[in-house]
Amino acid sequence: MTVNDLNLSLKQPVLGARAQADKRARLAVILVNWNRHADTIECLESLLRADEKTRIIVVDNGSTDGTVERLKAWAAGVEAYEPPLGPLKRLTTPPFPKPVNLRVIEPHELDSAKPGDEQVVLLLAGENKGFSGGNNLGMRFALEDPAIAYCWCLNNDTVVDPGAPGAVVSRMNATHKVGMCGTQVRYYHRPGVWQALNGQRFKLLTGQSRGIGTNVPVTRPFDPKKVARETDFVLGASLAVSRAFLETVGFMEESYFLYFEEMDWSVRNRGRFAIAFAHGAIIYHKEGGSIGSSGQKGQRSEASEYYLIRSRIRFYRRNFPLLWPLQYPLAMGLITRRLLRRQPKKAAAMTRAMLGMSFD
Repeated sequence: MTVNDLNLSLKQPVLGARAQADKRARLAVILVNWNRHADTIECLESLLRADEKTRIIVVDNGSTDGTVERLKAWAAGVEAYEPPLGPLKRLTTPPFPKPVNLRVIEPHELDSAKPGDEQVVLLLAGENKGFSGGNNLGMRFALEDPAIAYCWCLNNDTVVDPGAPGAVVSRMNATHKVGMCGTQVRYYHRPGVWQALNGQRFKLLTGQSRGIGTNVPVTRPFDPKKVARETDFVLGASLAVSRAFLETVGFMEESYFLYFEEMDWSVRNRGRFAIAFAHGAIIYHKEGGSIGSSGQKGQRSEASEYYLIRSRIRFYRRNFPLLWPLQYPLAMGLITRRLLRRQPKKAAAMTRAMLGMSFD
């Protein structure tokens, strides 16, 4: 790094803060955390550098790893942020100036709390509400601010390019018809490869999905309009919705806990709002850091396998009842595969899900 490069990087957070100072946020960013404070802090460091002013809301789903204390210490500057090594270090270096105005809202305050002028809000759910419940809590709080037009549900194990929030707002501002919007999602540990462009295609018969652009080098050209047309549902790791969408379609269905929430949202949205693609917004995703919910089959945890089967069955029962019975033999096939791979614990977890039993 040259002296000029260093001087430029040192100025970035200050310039970003000045650019944001004279306008109210239209975009709320929702991060759901469960026992992954290091990931959340790294994501916050990247978001605070954004060119677009945002209302940042962290929902803690009853963490037991000292998340609240660590976030407080980070915001106060008591605990120094140490960026990880690698090419994405540039997105969080140097550390954002401290202190960060962090407001903590306790569980008993959630019903009456209103947004203020804080940089980051930490909502303490008091229990694990799952992906959908945590995001819903954050979005409901965000909409208490009448200036908020859009909510961006962003996985906490991500970092964002500085221009990503602005690109999301710009794309959703383009027309009132847009209700859902995704972004470029690149692998954190393989930043030259896409996890997905915007979202995924969905096979109704089998319940399987395939990411658009998955494992394709980011140097390959793509047509943003074609990507948007092909998107059956936006990837949940980076999913923005409009206030009008939430007021018309509603919030995420919380009975899923994990998986199929975004698919259910898309089904409920049919014939209402358009799906858009903010192709200029780039995020980097570690993928499945919180509970081992990696997209790579061999790396999924037992909990991930359990909720995948349970949510798939619930999705079809709710939305496509004629295809619901088909999910049981398909689940049996997946269970058999796990047994053949000598993964009895995963097979047992999937069997419990198929039979409607609890995970524990």
